[in-house]
Amino acid sequence: MIKEDPTNEISFKEQRIKQITNLYYSKPDVQEAIFNFAKHREVCPVYFKGFGKRPDTLEYKGDIVELVKKGATSFHCSEELWKNPLQIETGMSEKAVSDLRIGWDFLIDIDSKYIDYSKIMAKEILKVFEFHGIKNVGIKFSGSKGFHMIVPWKAFPKEVNEVPTSQMFPEWPRIILNYLSEKSHNNLVKEITKLSTKNEYVRDEGASKEVIPDLVLVSSRHLFRMPYSLHEKTALASVVLDRKDIDNFELKDADPLKVKVKDFMPNSKEGEATELLREALDWHNQKNIGKKERPIFNSEQIKVKDFSEKNFPPCVRNILKGVDKDGKKRALFILINLFRSSGMEKEEIEKRIYDWDEKNKPRLGEIYIKPQLSWNYKRKPLLPPNCKEFYQGIGVCTPDGFCPKIKNPLNYLIRKAFNPDGRVSSNKAKFKNNL
Repeated sequence: MIKEDPTNEISFKEQRIKQITNLYYSKPDVQEAIFNFAKHREVCPVYFKGFGKRPDTLEYKGDIVELVKKGATSFHCSEELWKNPLQIETGMSEKAVSDLRIGWDFLIDIDSKYIDYSKIMAKEILKVFEFHGIKNVGIKFSGSKGFHMIVPWKAFPKEVNEVPTSQMFPEWPRIILNYLSEKSHNNLVKEITKLSTKNEYVRDEGASKEVIPDLVLVSSRHLFRMPYSLHEKTALASVVLDRKDIDNFELKDADPLKVKVKDFMPNSKEGEATELLREALDWHNQKNIGKKERPIFNSEQIKVKDFSEKNFPPCVRNILKGVDKDGKKRALFILINLFRSSGMEKEEIEKRIYDWDEKNKPRLGEIYIKPQLSWNYKRKPLLPPNCKEFYQGIGVCTPDGFCPKIKNPLNYLIRKAFNPDGRVSSNKAKFKNNL
């Protein structure tokens, strides 16, 4: 048995993990788990003092044992999925990288000084996932004091508004991660506070920051520890957990000589994460619009009085018939901003919004609509999104002969309301340049 020498801690850790690597990685079920997860991924062995060569892959299960014999202590892999990882070259153009990438898994790294904080964050993120209809999420212990969570490529739509999802790495995963962080923040602070203080009115903002998902992980060619790989510093295994096991998980459950192998990759349904991605992108767009606010029509400049259906653009008329599929929340965003920026009274806005929701299948409901209205009333009116892509994404863009003359639904409504033939009168011309 190795005796720890406090003056030579690194040497002790190195000897300790080397004691178990050969025995641990020789287990057939561990090899199977690592090898199966390696498909289409860049894989890199890690030695006690650094990473191995890149790019590399696992061609055979036997490669794992051979690398361990050469001193490998753990295995890391990419979030990105490649046609042929061995074709990756440092300094490749963005287009060349995109052409080689066939997809990506959404991977969250919850890293904290305290395992209990990481447990709270994991559970809060699962709640947001479930709210967006995602029931299949892979969870594993990171090997130290955190967790990794994965939503597989299979769960995401392969394009959004005609943009291939595979090409939007790392931008879209970063947006999703920021969205999850914001949506889970308040409950995260509340739950962490229960651990940090007995005073329920104290909110430990600092503690919550210690478990925010690691944004560095969402970057091109970044590697993360593979399921059932060992951790050099702790000599623990990156074991897979069921969500019901999070609360009761203890570090001893990751003892490499006692682990029971499970699949890290969940059995997701095709498109299961579509709503999450679209909601995150919409949230991101709203935040960006808010940062670039510009003067919008107010009641002193212009106020549309005729809100007849004939004056609305086709996309809005289509929305007002009710939305039976994904896109209701984006449609609500469109309606609120169009109604407010056109000078519609608050009472009329609410009546029209709730009447519209009665036609939706299923309805959004007051529990969602009311907070959205309240949030918007606290801000200056903003333009609805410009034409085409945003509206094509929810299947309501059906241009008529008038649409080529405009680039925003508000522009359409103003022209129709004041000059049905499309001309802009001199006293209204100043508004044209604002749209």
